[in-house]
Amino acid sequence: MIRWSMLVMLLLATVCFVAPASAEDKAATKKEKAESTTEGGKKKDGEKKFTAKCPVSGAAASEEQFASYKDKQVYFCCEKCKAAFEAEPAKYEVKANHQLVQTKQFKQKKCPISGGDFVKEQSARVSNVNVRFCCEKCKGAVQEADADAKMEMIFSAKAFKKAFVAVKDKSDGDKAKTDKPKEKAEK
Repeated sequence: MIRWSMLVMLLLATVCFVAPASAEDKAATKKEKAESTTEGGKKKDGEKKFTAKCPVSGAAASEEQFASYKDKQVYFCCEKCKAAFEAEPAKYEVKANHQLVQTKQFKQKKCPISGGDFVKEQSARVSNVNVRFCCEKCKGAVQEADADAKMEMIFSAKAFKKAFVAVKDKSDGDKAKTDKPKEKAEK
């Protein structure tokens, strides 16, 4: 009888001391994994993780390979794709416009179908970009189309010009602030 009670007490003592240690180990492991991986598209230092597709090949683009386009930057996977784009930018215009929105260099201001003000409730995902529309009719027209037609409807030159505007860079804002005092000084 004493042996069984000693065994039970030893077992309880083991559970009481080992269980908290393993819980702490699990918590430490989770913390290490969270620190070593990216979550929600964020890097360790808090910067937004760069994700874009090359408009020429469709492969993952690199921040080091880019060309100027609509006073912003379009990114490519390699020098060869960059050269192909620079030779014929109109050929890749839809995918380049899509990338400008995806990389947040342009933002939506109007419905790309009608050019009217959009309604937040009327939105749909088009190739990983949330696009908003003015009404159910415009949204429905896009949703019924196949993937390539959707891209063309939203990011073609005409629709893009109608619906999207360039996001001002921080340097543009700083420039505007520095220009204003000069204008006042001249008056």
